[in-house]
Amino acid sequence: MGLFSFLKEAGEKLLGVGDAHAATPDALKKDVQGSGLDASKLDVAVDGGTVKVSGSVKTQEEAEKIILSLGNKNGISQVDTSGLKIEQPATESTMYTVKQGDTLWKIAEEHYGKGHGAKYTEIVKANTPPVKNPDLILPGWVLRIPPLAA
Repeated sequence: MGLFSFLKEAGEKLLGVGDAHAATPDALKKDVQGSGLDASKLDVAVDGGTVKVSGSVKTQEEAEKIILSLGNKNGISQVDTSGLKIEQPATESTMYTVKQGDTLWKIAEEHYGKGHGAKYTEIVKANTPPVKNPDLILPGWVLRIPPLAA
């Protein structure tokens, strides 16, 4: 997969992790697990603002959600997945960084075409978590934009 970039100051703060200390690998792995994702076959390492994740996951979707779970954290600027194996590869989603003034409707129309704003629900499903409220997305968040099913 590769190296994914995030805005270091835009992500969610992990409980007990402040600006003075970086998130620990254990805290990040626990957070992935708390998001309902399987982290049992993952190794997570932190080097400054870069998280290196290795091991294996079942699907492309699971890998992408893990990337977002790790990267959309305050203090994380990159997620390196060069050591991650996907057992059932599929078409990768587009990763999109939310800008000031964006709405999920606008993002859906930008990626799926004019008149397809109602497909924002696909983006919400692909990003749960971190999108818990479709009316509240924050600039700097990175979202998965999945390909539309034919």
